[in-house]
Amino acid sequence: MRYVVGCTEDKRGREAISLALALARSLAAPTHAEIELVHILPGVQPAAAATRSERVYQEFLEQAAQKWMDRALALVPSSMVARTHIRFAASMAEGLLEAVSAFKADLVVVGAASTGPLRRFTVGSVANALLHSSPVPVALAPSGYLPPREITRITCALGTRTGADSVLEAAVDSAAVRHVPLRLISLVAMDKEKHHGDRIDAAREHARQTLETAIAGVRNRTIVTADVAQGRSTEAAVDALDWDESEIVLLGSSRLAERSRIFLGSTANKMLRALPVPIVVIPRFYVPVPAGANHGYV
Repeated sequence: MRYVVGCTEDKRGREAISLALALARSLAAPTHAEIELVHILPGVQPAAAATRSERVYQEFLEQAAQKWMDRALALVPSSMVARTHIRFAASMAEGLLEAVSAFKADLVVVGAASTGPLRRFTVGSVANALLHSSPVPVALAPSGYLPPREITRITCALGTRTGADSVLEAAVDSAAVRHVPLRLISLVAMDKEKHHGDRIDAAREHARQTLETAIAGVRNRTIVTADVAQGRSTEAAVDALDWDESEIVLLGSSRLAERSRIFLGSTANKMLRALPVPIVVIPRFYVPVPAGANHGYV
């Protein structure tokens, strides 16, 4: 597994590194994870600068950024493979996507916006751009995130529309390779709905069917459970569930997303405002490369 981590000179960068470390440590063989710490500077590389003054300024930015990247690298245990990179691009999102392509990464990791409340998400411009264009899963660390000793559970939020199979497969594989329990959840928001009973029954039936599919996919490698949560809103339904600080949540991309691209739907956006744990958003119809590799999707 190769992770591209968006490193900014603030707590968002540290939280992104914390999430990458948590994901890497949870693998059966953490030494197989490679962490690419990437800092994006605006503009062009010094060698491509149009004027001498611009070149000198870009070199100054690069030297200053290297000091931060040295501190960032020190956060990674010496037992893990990690490298630092300073790249230039028109925007941080563009630079991270270029790094994903250049390093053939399996996952891109970023922190929530710095204005977010503790243990909650506020999706900033960088995360928002990645969630609309990334060809690989995007992991988001909530504000104030600290890496647990280990990931204890993976929760998968499943909808009933086309494309849900991608996130279910990713959740099954990721839980099984880590030997942690997998929880499937269906949310029922009852606001502005008259037929609550019908919706709850449909959600429970969907949970039962997906549970059977997940059990078959896990092949006795871990425990699978299913929960149906209801509330007056999506946020209330999320709050009705119990959450472990050392778990992660997998969400699928909207049906509006292009194949193997991410587009966060309205329900997932609402969940973001309520979730207190890291999330990983899986592109629609995503297949990891190499397909079938026994290292999980995240």
